[in-house]
Amino acid sequence: MKFIKENLAVGLLLFALFLGAGNIIFPPLLGQQAGEHITVAMIGFLITGVGLPLLAIVAVAKAGGDLQLLANRVNPVFGIIFTSIVYLAIGPFFAVPRTGSVSYEIGIAPFLSETAANHWAPLFITSVIFFALILYLAINPSKLVDRVGKILTPALLIVILLLAIKSFVTPMGESSLAVGKYTTSPFTEGFIQGYLTMDVLSALVFGIVILQALRGMGMSDTKKQVKTTIFAGIVAAIGLAFVYISLGYIGNTSVDAIGVSDNGGIIIAKSADVLFGNLGSIILSITILLACISTAVGLLTANAQFFNKLFPKISYRTFLIVFTIFSLAITNVGLSTIINTSLPVLLIIYPLAMVLMVLSLLDNFFKGGQIVYILALIPTFMVSLYDGLKLMKIEIVPYENFLNALPLYEQSLGWLVPAIVGAIVGFIIHKISKK
Repeated sequence: MKFIKENLAVGLLLFALFLGAGNIIFPPLLGQQAGEHITVAMIGFLITGVGLPLLAIVAVAKAGGDLQLLANRVNPVFGIIFTSIVYLAIGPFFAVPRTGSVSYEIGIAPFLSETAANHWAPLFITSVIFFALILYLAINPSKLVDRVGKILTPALLIVILLLAIKSFVTPMGESSLAVGKYTTSPFTEGFIQGYLTMDVLSALVFGIVILQALRGMGMSDTKKQVKTTIFAGIVAAIGLAFVYISLGYIGNTSVDAIGVSDNGGIIIAKSADVLFGNLGSIILSITILLACISTAVGLLTANAQFFNKLFPKISYRTFLIVFTIFSLAITNVGLSTIINTSLPVLLIIYPLAMVLMVLSLLDNFFKGGQIVYILALIPTFMVSLYDGLKLMKIEIVPYENFLNALPLYEQSLGWLVPAIVGAIVGFIIHKISKK
């Protein structure tokens, strides 16, 4: 009984780490846009938003909990560059500004007139106050954030549960027709949209947090740590799947009641108002604000600590101030712009993260051969780089003709076969060189 209780506590900690702004805003948008194809689209979304993060947690745990140590298996220079990019992506470049934007879209904008909500001033004022509070909490570490987190996770789950039950009992409407890529390839589009949660990238960083928690509980056996981490990952995965499916259903049935929107934050805020009135909107707003504060403090603190370790001559406080100001600036471009800008970058680094993660799980099979990692990641990067550039409207025509011939390229998985071939070639070379 004690074993289950302790493991459950670690699982809830991991779930709390994952549950941030992105986990709230993307499922309702998917639900609304996928329409009648929501089931297939949601399966794709759950693979990248739940399944792969679980594997990432296990991979990092087996590697000792440090993403840089894991990436160093390719090359120490790659380890520094890749780890830095991952931290910046889930920090001041995308994830942290997203918390500021979501705080405004869900916490403030629903209570303003349409004219005021679309003006730049309310977002700017809100973001200044938001990041001033974040900076204060991160510079002055205290138990406040921990306490908020312990109260926040169950509170947010209760709010989502109430919204989900109400939407099932008294649906806002029927599923609408699918739009965009969801009409022809709902699974692939759901799979790609799962990138936007950044949960795989976050999982690569959260591994060290979980291992530290286990060591704090007196667990020193490596095999037991990995086993417990898998259990914790399953608990977190079940929680995330519940949140995604519930919010996806709310978005799917919302079109008749609130109309179409390209912003998941607006969809969930308006849905809360329809389902529970002003009280529902107020409760949702407060809960989301607390979630975003907790997430932003954690991510900015992790970034400042990592780069302070990388460049010890620059203080933790200096990094924290710079990252906070940068996040404040990015927040004010708006939530839709942040999301649209982040997707090309995620298309480039997500496949690299996934290949690195899978190879690390198979590391014992090829005895950590560096050439296996290198030959798998080079073609992966070439394909994913093109996919990212293509989304930025930068196309290399001869390169495109070659890539179009790759299996699964139309499904945005063109990197998969080259990665497998590269790994096999690397394995053969590794075997030959050892002999």
